[in-house]
Amino acid sequence: MTEPAPTQPAPTRLWGGRFSGGPSQALAALSVSVQFDWRLAPYDLLASKAHARVLHGAGLLTDEELERMLGALDSLADDVRAGTFRPTLEDEDVHTALERGLLERLGALGGKLRAGRSRNDQVATDLRLYLRDAARQLVSRIAELETALTGLATTYSTVPAPGMTHLQHAQPVLFAHQLLAHVHPLARDVDRLQDWDERAAWSPLGAGALAGSSLPLDPEAVAKELGFAGAVRNSIDAVSDRDFVAEFLFCTALLGVHLSRLGEEVCLWATSEFGWVRLDDAFSTGSSIMPQKKNPDIAELARGKAGRFIGHLTGVLTMLKGLPLAYDRDMQEDKEPVFDAVEQLLLLLPALSGMVSTLTVDTERLERTTPTGHALATDVAEWLVRRGTAFRDAHEISGAFVAWCDARGLELWEVDDADFAAIDPRLSPEVREVLTVSGALESRSAVGGTSPGRVAEQLSALVALAHEHAAWATRP
Repeated sequence: MTEPAPTQPAPTRLWGGRFSGGPSQALAALSVSVQFDWRLAPYDLLASKAHARVLHGAGLLTDEELERMLGALDSLADDVRAGTFRPTLEDEDVHTALERGLLERLGALGGKLRAGRSRNDQVATDLRLYLRDAARQLVSRIAELETALTGLATTYSTVPAPGMTHLQHAQPVLFAHQLLAHVHPLARDVDRLQDWDERAAWSPLGAGALAGSSLPLDPEAVAKELGFAGAVRNSIDAVSDRDFVAEFLFCTALLGVHLSRLGEEVCLWATSEFGWVRLDDAFSTGSSIMPQKKNPDIAELARGKAGRFIGHLTGVLTMLKGLPLAYDRDMQEDKEPVFDAVEQLLLLLPALSGMVSTLTVDTERLERTTPTGHALATDVAEWLVRRGTAFRDAHEISGAFVAWCDARGLELWEVDDADFAAIDPRLSPEVREVLTVSGALESRSAVGGTSPGRVAEQLSALVALAHEHAAWATRP
């Protein structure tokens, strides 16, 4: 989001009655936050309208004053959206700028809106509103990536691939199973954001600076109007709590880690050494010197930005760890990390979705390489177990089988029938029944396994879940 450039200076300050003069230039420069917290303006105006109605209900605004106040707030909101009202160099923060805009429209009446509230409960409310909105935007984008991955899995649902541990060929899997292994963490990311939203759905407005207000206000009415479940039950906690910020940043950091792991695999798959996938021209870049290059920049940026998200979480936790209750100015440092995390993820997720949905998979290469590296050795061991051999012995026999093949440059299925008994008497030509990729895949039919039937079940469930996530993102 591009921040608005400050315009003409204005003298509005929300404090200063007991001061003989204004702040020093150095203090003002250090304190100003409007260059980044201006994005809270729409949420501050929503909260201001709710607060105006509460003041009216308390008898502190007449019917005519309320009507004028709400009209001025709507007018100010229109001007903020249009960019015709912007913060100035003298506006310390978003709250100062918006009060100035209200005073310009209402004169002294505009000053009545400040009764019963403080910047402390205002900013805590605004930030919760912003983040609850951001959570829905993120879930919508995550659902798109889930859909891209499940779509690719559907297209290549029958294609085998080398399953790996330690980046070494381990056992055959369906390529769709590998893709869906990235969808499950994304689904958990959505679950965490939804769970976070329930805890964040409590309004601090009404807590004032820290002790509430002696005015006959109605925090529950404000909470209801703003879509919260209710008002925070302790006024000190209401203004000092930033758990919702730290937890949101944990959600974004872990999401970033999951995107990074997906990015790393795409980087590997697109190499000449792997050759599993080809990147679409629209979602890759070239080299300024090497004309043959096709670089997985989106996947690489997914890896790089994960460190940024983790850093934001670490910074906020460190800032919070020694703060006394209630509000401290240190908390000004809570906003830029979440703003940046949200903005970067909203850039990254659509790019990843586009990259994934346009990948072309080299099915012939995958099928050819799936059983290589003795990837069927475990199937041999389990074949022996089914015939009464203890797994400890079966493991040793299968290992000897692999060593015998390695010494002769053979794969397991290339051994002549006459040689099985020479390797171990418990091996026989019947072992060939498990020396096929299709047989290995079909045999893994337990819950969570990579058999075609289980993967089809998994795919169907994840497609439905992605639709549920997209629907949740549209609910208020």
